[in-house]
Amino acid sequence: MDDLVHDLNRRFDHAALHPEVNEQSVVRLCEEAREHQFYSVAVNPAWVPLARSELKGSGVRILTVSGFPLGANRMDIKVLEAAEGVEDGADEIDMVANIGWLTEGRFVEAEGEIAKVRINLPHEVVLKVIIEAGKLTEAQQVEATEAVVNGGAQYVKTSTGFFGGATVEQVQTLHRAAEGRIKVKASGGIRTAEQCRRLLAAGAERLGSSASVAIMHEITQQAELK
Repeated sequence: MDDLVHDLNRRFDHAALHPEVNEQSVVRLCEEAREHQFYSVAVNPAWVPLARSELKGSGVRILTVSGFPLGANRMDIKVLEAAEGVEDGADEIDMVANIGWLTEGRFVEAEGEIAKVRINLPHEVVLKVIIEAGKLTEAQQVEATEAVVNGGAQYVKTSTGFFGGATVEQVQTLHRAAEGRIKVKASGGIRTAEQCRRLLAAGAERLGSSASVAIMHEITQQAELK
């Protein structure tokens, strides 16, 4: 197994964020995360208490979202949603920036919103900010990353996955713009081990995927064939 996919399970935020997700889906997600020891599960806010119950003592972290997937909520709603998610048991928050502001070049306002969410979270809670890179020019991606850095988040994240997936080029741009100050998470459309290799090589630290189990099975099969 090559170095890029060594301990790949610990790179995954194992996600179930589509609207049709139900209680059975979340229980299964948590069972899979326990079995494969994924870094975290990613669930919508309504399912955080269930995930907390299912994952107690497992070492798997819980991630929930704020302003997902459009990023167009009022700022106070994003702040409250993130804070309440933590109260319910989340360890990490993936918030969606105001994408309209980013496309208009209103980066100072986007930075202020990120900072407002950050300051209302406990210090130990990891904040990732989704900038929906596929909607932005390369220059806007760079400016958006700067806003994420200045807003105090720990990660800039490529996309929700609802409007196109992560690309190697996006990850490279965000990684260069971050300059080691924050980390990069790639998310959206990640379904194969080769995609994982390429995104990690481009500078991604974490990967968000609903296909994490299938990818781990693929890695195992590849190792057995060698």
